[in-house]
Amino acid sequence: MGVIMGHRPLKKGIRKKEKAYIQKQNNYTNFLEEIKTTISKAKLQVVRTVNKQLISLYWNIGSIIVSRQAEYKWGKSVVEQLAKDLHYEYPDIKGFSARNLWDMRRFYMVYKDDKFLRQAVAEIPWSHNLMILNMVKTVQERKYYIRAVKKMGWTRNVLLNQIKADAYKRHKLMPKTHNFAKVLPVHLAEQADETIKSEYNMEFLGIARPVLEKKLEKRLLEKIKHFILELGYGFTFIGNQYCLKISDKEYYIDLLFFNRKLKSLVV
Repeated sequence: MGVIMGHRPLKKGIRKKEKAYIQKQNNYTNFLEEIKTTISKAKLQVVRTVNKQLISLYWNIGSIIVSRQAEYKWGKSVVEQLAKDLHYEYPDIKGFSARNLWDMRRFYMVYKDDKFLRQAVAEIPWSHNLMILNMVKTVQERKYYIRAVKKMGWTRNVLLNQIKADAYKRHKLMPKTHNFAKVLPVHLAEQADETIKSEYNMEFLGIARPVLEKKLEKRLLEKIKHFILELGYGFTFIGNQYCLKISDKEYYIDLLFFNRKLKSLVV
């Protein structure tokens, strides 16, 4: 008995040391994550700053080309000559080809009279800007895709697929059927209507004929990344067949998401 009683404080001491060690490890883990987050934010800010400077440079070059062509009545040959001279001066820089210089000129001409677009184009990469410039014709559609790239962080391939699938028309122009106005506060109803699409393009599932709901759910889970991108702004996946207990009953939600913009669950 004496040995056991004498040993118990030792166990408590060990437990305290273990707890202190675990707490120390948790503190360091949190500290490390904080530093990593700070570094990531700084790196992202650097990338954004560099991109803004690059877009600003291309914008200014386009502006100067337009201005001097008008002033001196120069034709197309001046751009070809400019490309050769810039390549000679800056042989390691690939962005000053004749084709890219013409794109800079067109970039300036298309957006120079629209204050919103002039500011917005600096927020997305040059390759995305060129794709929107070449493939999208109307101002409203361009605004939609530029905003989407900025908010969603679409890659070039995702942007291409969204444009090919007419995401703008499906998101904005088709009537939406919902009860948001009845069940949500006004400001949230408006956000929900803007965020959630009227219909979804499921071509990425490779389904050619009607399928059972369970099979569709399985296919969507296999392609969850593509499905989340198709859903719209700010969606994160929580789970499928998610169990909710209300009173004494259990309900199973096929697919449950959280929307960061709406700060709401979406079923």
